[in-house]
Amino acid sequence: MIVHIDERKLKRYSGNYSSFERQRAAQMILAAGTLEKQQRQRSHLESFINRFKAQASKARQAQSRMKALAKMDELAPLRAAAEFSFEFREPASAPNPLLTMENVNAGYRVESQTDHSVEVKTIVSDIKFSLQIGQRIGLLGVNGAGKSTLIKTIAGELMPLSGDAQFGKGLAIGYFAQHQVEMLRHEESPLWHLAHIAPTVREQELRNFLGSFNFNGPMVTSKIAPFSGGEKARLALALIVWQRPNLLLLDEPTNHLDLETREALTMALAQFEGTLVVVSHDRHLLRATTDEFIIVADGKLQPFDGDLDDYKDWLFKTKLATKTNAIGTALPKVTTKSASIIEPPSVAAPSKDQKRAEAEERQKLATRKKPIENKLKKLEEQIAKRTAQKAVIDERLANPEIYDSANKKDLKTLLTDQAYFKKELAELEAQWIEQQEALEQVV
Repeated sequence: MIVHIDERKLKRYSGNYSSFERQRAAQMILAAGTLEKQQRQRSHLESFINRFKAQASKARQAQSRMKALAKMDELAPLRAAAEFSFEFREPASAPNPLLTMENVNAGYRVESQTDHSVEVKTIVSDIKFSLQIGQRIGLLGVNGAGKSTLIKTIAGELMPLSGDAQFGKGLAIGYFAQHQVEMLRHEESPLWHLAHIAPTVREQELRNFLGSFNFNGPMVTSKIAPFSGGEKARLALALIVWQRPNLLLLDEPTNHLDLETREALTMALAQFEGTLVVVSHDRHLLRATTDEFIIVADGKLQPFDGDLDDYKDWLFKTKLATKTNAIGTALPKVTTKSASIIEPPSVAAPSKDQKRAEAEERQKLATRKKPIENKLKKLEEQIAKRTAQKAVIDERLANPEIYDSANKKDLKTLLTDQAYFKKELAELEAQWIEQQEALEQVV
């Protein structure tokens, strides 16, 4: 057996050294084919940009292609190492705007089990929202804020509780969420699922398409019951891609996906030519695929003019403001009419029992917060360390000499390291967000 170290990874090869050389050569040919495919995609994007960047009607699409081109360069090291890749088919012609919402309340209708009355539970209220062709939106917010409720309402899975929602003629929605995976029929095969939505297409064409998602050989006709969660999610994703949506709604799309599929999805979304709305804790995915953000907080939508680092700062400031407001409720207020001070009502001094109870509650709160705060501190130290390491690499890549042919090997190593630290930072930041949200739940 041969163990080969390449790009910070160990890979085992069966057989002797000659066998290793043959296997490695085959892999390099495959990688070269992938890079050749990427170059064709690059040429296609550049052609579109050159043709339409001067036309006002195509300005947004040309701008989107330019961003896709930039992201292709950013993801090049990952694409070169990817075991497989796929791309979204050209989307069906889309209306503009795709949809509008005016004064919409989104939430649930719950029927009482006793008297069968219907209770309305509003999660996000007074939504004013218009989705234009080519927008690539990431929805941000703590767990339970209403991001998934909003996505379900846009997808038509939840009817608005009130207000007006208009969907453009020709809107084709591709909606990917965990429950879409659960709706797959476990006793049927990947080929059956695809043939079910494309009954008139030749079987070989369906097989070829499924092969692009790594469903090959006997796997194509096998029952999906024993498939892993990642394989089932990949099949659900393939079914969406086949249908050529012009609007993709993705709710935590990378959950249960293996690393290779996550990277393939990220690269495919970066080049998707339609409109995109994403909910995800995967900051690497959000950075690579979205152009703008909307925050869902306190039952409202608000546009966010910033990036994910700004969002992290926003979370800190919002938490601090919440604490300040809580303290401020006990302070005197000033009226706007005469600027006279309204004295707070006199309150009796707290009793000893009350003081003791408050002290015990503070102690319980501190006990619950401490492990989370320790995790946050450790994550912040790791983020600072990785940021510094990446800065060193970025500085070396800014030196024109590194791009000389004599430094080709060093350049490849630096690009690989840069991609590694970018991904590492994205994962650490996602963990930081999760712990921050957990801390907010405690507070």
